[in-house]
Amino acid sequence: MSRTTVVFAGGMGPGLRRDEDQEIPSKGKEKDMAVAEEFTAEEREEHERMVLDSVDRFLERDVAPYAHDLEAEDTYPQEIVDKMVEMGLFGATIPMEYGGLGLSASTYAKIVERVSSVWMSVSGIFNSHLIMAATVTRGGTDEQKEKWLPKFASGELRGGIALTEPDAGTDLQGIRTRADKSGNGYALNGAKAWISNSIEGGVLAILAKTDPEAEPRHKGMSLFLVEKSQDFQVTKKMKKLGYKGIDTGEFVMEDLFVPGENLIGGAEGRGLQQILGGLELGRINVAARGVGIARACLMKSVEYAQVRKTFGKAIAEHQSIQIKLADMATNVECARLLTEQAARAYDRGERSDMEAGMAKLVASEAALSNSLEAMRLHGAYGYSKEFDIERYYRDAPLLAIGEGTNELQKLIIARQLIARHPV
Repeated sequence: MSRTTVVFAGGMGPGLRRDEDQEIPSKGKEKDMAVAEEFTAEEREEHERMVLDSVDRFLERDVAPYAHDLEAEDTYPQEIVDKMVEMGLFGATIPMEYGGLGLSASTYAKIVERVSSVWMSVSGIFNSHLIMAATVTRGGTDEQKEKWLPKFASGELRGGIALTEPDAGTDLQGIRTRADKSGNGYALNGAKAWISNSIEGGVLAILAKTDPEAEPRHKGMSLFLVEKSQDFQVTKKMKKLGYKGIDTGEFVMEDLFVPGENLIGGAEGRGLQQILGGLELGRINVAARGVGIARACLMKSVEYAQVRKTFGKAIAEHQSIQIKLADMATNVECARLLTEQAARAYDRGERSDMEAGMAKLVASEAALSNSLEAMRLHGAYGYSKEFDIERYYRDAPLLAIGEGTNELQKLIIARQLIARHPV
């Protein structure tokens, strides 16, 4: 068995860096992002435990003390991002052969849950980046993988995906951005909106139409990697109810030239399939965020219910509060189990849009429900800007919208259910 050395060290940040004192078996050049099959169960558990312990230390020391103020000011958390670069989180699911950590989706989901329970915006900074990376890992040419993935994994080049437009969100086949042949490349024209990492990032995977007349429409859609340049800058930051700190921008492209070698996969007409494959990981991420918020609301409510007193006793002793806590706890566990199921299907290399859709649907609704119940349980303190509950309450609605609305997830679930069980 080949071996590589990986550390989850201290120093300036609890980095996921190399150190001769801690050896972890390498997964080698595996097709999937999961931990290699040659790992023993004990080695996989130890590997995951070390990763999660490192993330917990990072959150306790470098995120929790600063999240409230950074979120309130809508300030990009550059120092937190720098520490995530040190840790290797921007390469979390990128294969080891390209310099990534090669973590399974199952481990990755647990990381996202932990991060989101402290500050959800931080998870978005590396998740949008990893969706972009997944499109190259799964659909890119060998040359594209060699060129881009090491830079993505190291955090040298960070970015996201540019799909949504002012008039097209859930219906991606309705986008208007065009990519027309121009010399040895393409000229992009169109507008994108609500794009995470578009201001602070250095590259975007942009979905465009190379053949607007194609039928079915998805055969005329292609995906391009576009680096920031003098001709391509994003400066308009969109204002949001929640999910603050992370940059969300919109931009217009007018004859923006993109080299032909930046067409992911090297052939036109594959863009929608490529991005939908990446969105399976994205929806698992959104589900894990929902679990994180729902769990944070639950645990803060359990704590508060034991110290807040009414009518001579802790409110935790009132049946009405106990019922709320029971419902909130059940929401968390249901959401977590569905998220774990989706992540395992993704790790096995199976089509997992139904599983990811179920997880995203249930976990986002759990976050919405638990954040509202937590606010009710905390009363005026839950409504106060001095505490975290109102932030969870503002962050949760995005989960029911992002990576495909919950209504769309129900359609995906139903269609896949029928397709998998034909009569």
